[in-house]
Amino acid sequence: MIIGFDAKRAFQNMTGLGNYSRMLICGLAKQHKDVYSVLYAPKMDGYYKTFFTGYANISTRQPHGFDKHLPRLWRSFGVSMHMSEDEIDIFHGLSHELPLRLPKDVKKVVTMHDLIAWRNPEYFSALDAKIHQYKQKSACKRADIVIAISQQTKQDLMHYIGVPEEKIRVLYQSCDPIFREEISERFKKEVRKEYKLPDRYIICVGTIEKRKNQDSIIAAMSQLPDDLHLVLVGGCHGNYRSKLISNLKSSGLQKRVHLIDDAEFEDFPALYANSLAAVYVSKFEGFGIPILEAMSCGVPVVTSNCSSMPEVGGDAVLYADPNNVDEIASQINRIISDEALREELLQKAEIQKQKFDPQVTTQALFDLYKELLKN
Repeated sequence: MIIGFDAKRAFQNMTGLGNYSRMLICGLAKQHKDVYSVLYAPKMDGYYKTFFTGYANISTRQPHGFDKHLPRLWRSFGVSMHMSEDEIDIFHGLSHELPLRLPKDVKKVVTMHDLIAWRNPEYFSALDAKIHQYKQKSACKRADIVIAISQQTKQDLMHYIGVPEEKIRVLYQSCDPIFREEISERFKKEVRKEYKLPDRYIICVGTIEKRKNQDSIIAAMSQLPDDLHLVLVGGCHGNYRSKLISNLKSSGLQKRVHLIDDAEFEDFPALYANSLAAVYVSKFEGFGIPILEAMSCGVPVVTSNCSSMPEVGGDAVLYADPNNVDEIASQINRIISDEALREELLQKAEIQKQKFDPQVTTQALFDLYKELLKN
């Protein structure tokens, strides 16, 4: 079995889509040595340029000659020219799109993470929303199988694009294995010192943007104990960061809220583990990976009661309406003050996180590939 992957984000994206791509590719390579993967990416530089070296069953392909000057065209059209030479059985678009003109004898799979460009186009420029919509609809039409990373995404695929239910497979993702490793007290202390973390804090991990709703957590802070701090970890989109800083100054909370936009990925588990709780009250998510990351690090979670978040959290987290600041504050207060509740949630999290175990999710993907090649 030879699988071709659209690996642009595996090499260039530091966050959600990149993590999904890297975990899927590496998980498959480790669990199924007889599966050979070819990674197609316009660039293979930066932080992850050597990430896949050492895997005997992974090779890479990138544009050469004139194609190097037109990476977008190569990704959309040029990739298809290599399929026969590379003897690809299945091509898997890992992030919402597929190259055009893929050979008819190559099976096609695309992963759809969310349909926010359809559901909430206001989060994009008008042009970007249209581009995302076109690429997603085109990929779903041409794919033999559409992978949805949650039941929420499956419902949106049927509602907004009209993808037939029988064409969709819900395959949950996992989080990086680094979040399941034991975190030593020494490392936790080193990270606390390096990032100048306060003694008592809650953490919110995710891109600083309107949809992620960090301003509601900040608003809730005024209802929480004065010695409790908030640590926001993530890069920023647009002018939302400026709005947050302005709100902090006007509310007098600037000394209790800390923004970290340059954290090293290997430090994330300790950033979670040093916290009292993780708070992730996004207004909409296709999955909500920080919920799983926090549970895997042994940290209780408050998250939104909408979209896919209840699928990830199950009965192992507390829920709040992301539009209700009082409710967010109340749930945070419960989770930081009730030790019996915290212990109950952590015990339930040990069970809940097994649904997203890397071996389980990778095997489900391999079984899907086998099914596809039989048809």
